[in-house]
Amino acid sequence: MKLTVLGCLGAYPYKGQGTTGYLLESGGFHLLLDAGSTTLVQLEKIIDPLKLDAVILSHYHHDHIADLGVLQYYWQLYPTTEEKPLLPIYGHTLDEFHFNDLTLPGVTEGRPYFETKQLELGPFSVTFMKTIHPVVCYAMRFVENSTGKVFVFTGDSGYLEDFQEFAKDADLFLADTYLFAGNERHKAHFTSKESGELAKKANTKKLVLTHLPQHGDLQKLKAEAEAAADHQLPVELAEVGKTFEI
Repeated sequence: MKLTVLGCLGAYPYKGQGTTGYLLESGGFHLLLDAGSTTLVQLEKIIDPLKLDAVILSHYHHDHIADLGVLQYYWQLYPTTEEKPLLPIYGHTLDEFHFNDLTLPGVTEGRPYFETKQLELGPFSVTFMKTIHPVVCYAMRFVENSTGKVFVFTGDSGYLEDFQEFAKDADLFLADTYLFAGNERHKAHFTSKESGELAKKANTKKLVLTHLPQHGDLQKLKAEAEAAADHQLPVELAEVGKTFEI
């Protein structure tokens, strides 16, 4: 499977870069993971947005869904000679207002995922874990059924020991790292130190830092994560347009 970064800043866009969004692909299946600001613009550079097979959302904070409404308009209004299928958008149901917005009649269909159940989504088997965040948010573990490869996305979360098991042996661990070392046990986000420690304890093969801060030295953020992981695994910074073969 292949992961392409569409946006990787936390909270708000800055200097031409947008917030959380990724394209996850396998065997011709195209999944949009979160839909932050500029997601649609970046997606258009890679594939026709009408080729999406599904969207899945970790939670409903604006920096993760800012482009969702305009994606729905794209599907509704873009002229084609062929009838467009409904676009399924998966989200949790613990925020009824936002979940209901996932459905635009005749255009998109909101579909619930349940954290206690495994979701079969195209070529992926997806499991979920509730994170530490001011609103309900779920981390996701994707298993590519054809290869057994594992990709784990933290969503947004403060430090949570359960990630050691949830991310165990992941081929790629995509971790919310909005804070520099020294701000540990924050109520909403990992620090670089925590990302590195969890990646090592979970025996992950690669750590990618995302949900990045707009200010500060990102190379320092990366170095802090590397040190916390005892330099035992590769650590990279997410970057718009960057792809990861998993």
